[in-house]
Amino acid sequence: MNTEAPHLIDGRDLVPPEPLERTLEALDTLPADAELRLLLYCQPQPLFNILRQNGYAWTEDVQSDGTHEIRIRKCLATRAG
Repeated sequence: MNTEAPHLIDGRDLVPPEPLERTLEALDTLPADAELRLLLYCQPQPLFNILRQNGYAWTEDVQSDGTHEIRIRKCLATRAG
């Protein structure tokens, strides 16, 4: 049973490409003002490339146990005029 918080994906024990697939699925339904947290034991360069190409911003912190905590959010569109 999945007991994760609504905007948290713990991909530390998942086999690639499952963390990437779950993250992309979650981003499709992420509310504009929400943030998705992703936990991994590596730096997901393919994901970062996808985020960059699709207008997402993220921060990454590495915890003492080696977990990369990545916080992803939609970039705010610049309003003209």
